[in-house]
Amino acid sequence: MTGAELARELEVSERTVARDAQALSEAGVPVYADRGRVGGYRLVGGYRTRLTGLARSEAEALFLSGVPGALREMGLEDAASAARLKVAAALQPALHDTPRTAAQRFHLDAPAWFSEPPTPESLPTVAEAVWDDRTVLARYRRGPADADVERTLEPYGLVLKAGVWYLCARVPEHTGPGPFRVYRVDRFASVQVSEGRFTRDDTFDLPAFWAERAVQFARSILRAEIVVRLSAEGARRLPYAVDPVAARDALAAGGEPDDQGLVTVTLAVESAEVAHTQLAALGAEAEVLAPPELRARFARDARRLTALYTP
Repeated sequence: MTGAELARELEVSERTVARDAQALSEAGVPVYADRGRVGGYRLVGGYRTRLTGLARSEAEALFLSGVPGALREMGLEDAASAARLKVAAALQPALHDTPRTAAQRFHLDAPAWFSEPPTPESLPTVAEAVWDDRTVLARYRRGPADADVERTLEPYGLVLKAGVWYLCARVPEHTGPGPFRVYRVDRFASVQVSEGRFTRDDTFDLPAFWAERAVQFARSILRAEIVVRLSAEGARRLPYAVDPVAARDALAAGGEPDDQGLVTVTLAVESAEVAHTQLAALGAEAEVLAPPELRARFARDARRLTALYTP
């Protein structure tokens, strides 16, 4: 059929026909164009594609499985688009609306609010190594003031957490327990992918590993304790101001409120400095009892605020 005939049949423009024919061809569907006075678009004879036994809920879930921003940052957007196109073309007629209905009802926005972390330059390279099970030689910065260290890594998986990419990798020369490490991808100064492939440990479970490490990390940074007296409103808002797990643990162990409705809790925090910033959001709903230096700091804040707002 010519482009004009297809446009009339599908009630779209000829420009749309040309674009969609190219997309089908790139996705592996054998559509090609013959130019000239008697030319047009052709589909290779006998070509068929069909998915059977796929329920509507399964088809809708399939089109929810991608994270567009993450796929784009890893350089996989075109591949994902082609895969969705192939699946959509193979669906039975009664399911043809599932891509549209799913996309218009659910969307995953992974980055945190009020932040637009830049895409790490090395992310596509790291993602390629993860897909191909290839060893990498990486230079890594532990912190802004630290010198780069060089590591040979076996990249097992990538995790996107609150807009930040992390690589879970095994260190081949590590002989002790727990050979797997977590690296922030934006701290790689350079990544070189080797030609050799490593043998993946089939027992490695990326979601389980990440969940365990996330709990360990949360606990490892809560190195200090403070004592706080909270009103009922302060207790309600505490999990939104500090680490939620630490807040729940503190409230569970805090006992019953006193005759004024106040409850005293011992709260695990990263540091007195961090606790000062976090608890300031609770205002008069929280009173720091210990340590003395943190209580004194809140007292100074109160005096300054009083001076600032006194007519």
